[in-house]
Amino acid sequence: MSRPIDSTHHAEPTTARHIEEAARQKAVEKTEKRELVGEAEYETKHLDNLRENPNAVLENPLQGISHDRLEAMGRAFAREKDLAEFEELFAKGAQIAQNPLAFESLPLLNEEDREIMREEVQHKWRQPRTLYFVVVCCSMAAAVQGMDESVTNGANLFWAPQFGLNTADGAPNADYNEWILGLVNGAPYLCCAVLGCWLTAPLNNMFGRRGTIFITATISALACIWSGCTNSRWNLFAARFVLGLGIGPKSATVPVFAAETAPPLIRGALVMQWQVWTAFGIMLGTVASLAFYHVGDVPHITGLNWRLMLGSACLPAFFVMAQVFFCPESPRWLIGRGRYRKAFESLCRLRFTKLQAARDLFMINALLEEEANMPTGKAALIELFSVGRNRRAVLASGIVMFMQQFCGINVIAYYSSTIFRKAGFSEITALGATLGFGALNFVMAAPAVFTIDTFGRRNLLLTTFPLMALFLLMTGFAFYIPESSKARIGIIALGIYLHCCAYSPGEGPVPFTYSAEAFPLYVRDVGMSYATAVTWLFNFIVALTFPRLLTAFKPQGAFGWYAAWNVIGTFLVLFFVPETKGLSLEELDQVFSVPTAKHASYHLKGLSYNFRKYILRQKLPARDPLYHWETGY
Repeated sequence: MSRPIDSTHHAEPTTARHIEEAARQKAVEKTEKRELVGEAEYETKHLDNLRENPNAVLENPLQGISHDRLEAMGRAFAREKDLAEFEELFAKGAQIAQNPLAFESLPLLNEEDREIMREEVQHKWRQPRTLYFVVVCCSMAAAVQGMDESVTNGANLFWAPQFGLNTADGAPNADYNEWILGLVNGAPYLCCAVLGCWLTAPLNNMFGRRGTIFITATISALACIWSGCTNSRWNLFAARFVLGLGIGPKSATVPVFAAETAPPLIRGALVMQWQVWTAFGIMLGTVASLAFYHVGDVPHITGLNWRLMLGSACLPAFFVMAQVFFCPESPRWLIGRGRYRKAFESLCRLRFTKLQAARDLFMINALLEEEANMPTGKAALIELFSVGRNRRAVLASGIVMFMQQFCGINVIAYYSSTIFRKAGFSEITALGATLGFGALNFVMAAPAVFTIDTFGRRNLLLTTFPLMALFLLMTGFAFYIPESSKARIGIIALGIYLHCCAYSPGEGPVPFTYSAEAFPLYVRDVGMSYATAVTWLFNFIVALTFPRLLTAFKPQGAFGWYAAWNVIGTFLVLFFVPETKGLSLEELDQVFSVPTAKHASYHLKGLSYNFRKYILRQKLPARDPLYHWETGY
């Protein structure tokens, strides 16, 4: 669980030799500084950093301990946790855990052990199949959410008129009907915000990560079937509201489950599978809408086509129910319940060797013991806002979750068929164009798999927000083109597709990945409940208001509204969202211990610095680093 060199100030090593050399050089620099300033002054500076960042206690709890002492600690840990038969492995694992990049110099390791460590560094994507099975298969739970978004898009064309919701211009009660249409479409996300997400912590405490995923997948499947059997707008609202009880806790649990099982170097790419499979669900839902579009009514069943559309979203939920208990439980969750042997068995399935599992189990336990000193005895929800480190995670995760909705993507996901019809498409052609949107959303998420852990979460957002603003403005202005012009349809579709291409590798995967890793373990369930509640609340607001917004603002104003929010989002991320790539979940305490004002001020000054250095090409000295570990103290 080594700390990578921050990409803002250092070139990222790419080979085992370079990585180890960088780590060794960093240690030498730290020793030299310690000798230069003297022991007393060094300790004073270190204590000053801790006073400034009172929660930054997890830099490395094993730092400074001798190899002999670490070996003894590893053996004692194995005996204490009923793992005595693995005592030798834990002795080695404890030494490696102190500095995973210094394995070549550890005398306790043999050549076979060292080769295991080399392989881990040189081939970070070479992981056990079980690890990929956990992340990909469990993230299929997201396909329920994505599929619901897009089948609703198609079903709106049929159920609304059947239940008397005529939203055409000039129709009686058109304004009222637009609000009801938005309310029914947003019902699952209203439930997520006010109830569903807040069930995450009690469900996880009682049933674990796997049990929570199974229960919520079951609720989702039954609610989708119920949606296809309704006979009134309010019955449909009730069914979709209950669907939120499945979506809410599942959306908070699955990313955390992935984050707690993945190695730090590829954690972001694996956790983002939640978004990849959400995009897959959106595409699958559009396929279902097209497949059932021409299905006619049968005796005693009116609207069979839209019923099949809504009901088909149960299929990925059944898949999740069938396979989730074949996955190992989260080792961090098991350690939190004192079940160390089960945690070790889980890690053995998630890592190639027992040596890696022993190292990770020992380090996780050491970090969690340090973390256990942080609670003040208050309720977790209170500590979420009363502790500075947690409060900064709340702010950052809230920003990225809020912007996931107000970047405008779900306006298109829910109402693209309506938008394309206003652009001049027929109903079936509008659904075909929506399929293109869904396919792009899925395919363009692929680049983030390779960039989210290298380019970084923050840089992806800062790059894609301005692009999304530009493409939304392009889409809105295209509605000024006369309807008789063929260019009108083409430019509107192009703007929507380009917006999707910018969203999928940025604001698509980052929010859930970021929120799953931002909070310390003792408030992680509540923190993730808060983060997902934020995104679902504003998801509901988007779904509720857009039909009316489209009429009141016209398409030009509606798209301009969300373009402006993308500009605002760029500055919110710049000032208030720190980078989290590559750090262990517990080490992130240091990042979020930097005061908000200091972080914002540093990056505000960085705007001028970067403009002068990279645009004006001025020769400037390197900036002082933001994080104290970069100074060596």
